[in-house]
Amino acid sequence: MELDKDVDALRVSVLSEALPYIQRFAGKRIVIKYGGAAMAHKKLQKAVLRDIALLSTVGVQPVVVHGGGPEINNWLNKLKISSEFKDGLRVTRPETMDVVEMVLVGRVNKQIVKGINHLGARSIGLCGIDGNLIEARTFEDDSYGLVGEITKVNTDVLEPLLSKGYVPVISSVAASIDGQSLNINADTVAGEIAAALEATKLILLTDTPGILRDKDDQTTLISQLRLSEITQLINERIIEGGMLPKTECCIRALSQGVSAAHIIDGRIPHALLLEVFTKVGIGTMIIGSR
Repeated sequence: MELDKDVDALRVSVLSEALPYIQRFAGKRIVIKYGGAAMAHKKLQKAVLRDIALLSTVGVQPVVVHGGGPEINNWLNKLKISSEFKDGLRVTRPETMDVVEMVLVGRVNKQIVKGINHLGARSIGLCGIDGNLIEARTFEDDSYGLVGEITKVNTDVLEPLLSKGYVPVISSVAASIDGQSLNINADTVAGEIAAALEATKLILLTDTPGILRDKDDQTTLISQLRLSEITQLINERIIEGGMLPKTECCIRALSQGVSAAHIIDGRIPHALLLEVFTKVGIGTMIIGSR
């Protein structure tokens, strides 16, 4: 009985300490890129969806952008369609695009929406094609196939949903001006939507603790960086490989008015709440130069 009281007291203490952060971010927009291990493992899936539902319930306006690489790979293998990557991007031929669209828009998106709704929040699934939310064009280098780059985000699609308390869940598929479906990197989509919405935060759930000074030593996590420090870290090759496009996405978002960008470890249960509602956080926060 005494143990139960101690546990309850700890829970109340944690909630009390979160109060100033809840007050600070109530009514603010936070764009979350959901992917990696947090999407692949059931326990982590439940934790992320619960975090998103809680954020919405306490008045934060979360917007979720998702990929679905492992699920796409699974279906490509079933259909005996080969996968090819170039500079971290999936080379997307027409037959691959059909699978990408089917999996991201028709399967993964609705699973996320269903999970959030089940927890008592209200969400609506979208892709970049809906209402011309994302306008895009193919890369000038056509060796990537049907991979797109964003030319415009039309936030008037999202504003009515956010104002009524819905959580938009957006898959990273858009269309060109001639109606061709395009595959777009989900980190890029999250960054551009965060900028267009003038979000308070952009949070990228990854499979790493954040930006490390030594990629082989997790104790070298850099907990906070200014935008002005990023170039030096790139030049020193401290930021490289798969972390480079994520960091570049954060740079673009911050340069367009987003207050802070976070790269956090989605393998830790409730990483979102730890980053948003605690003083120290758990990943790398990048802020503007001033």
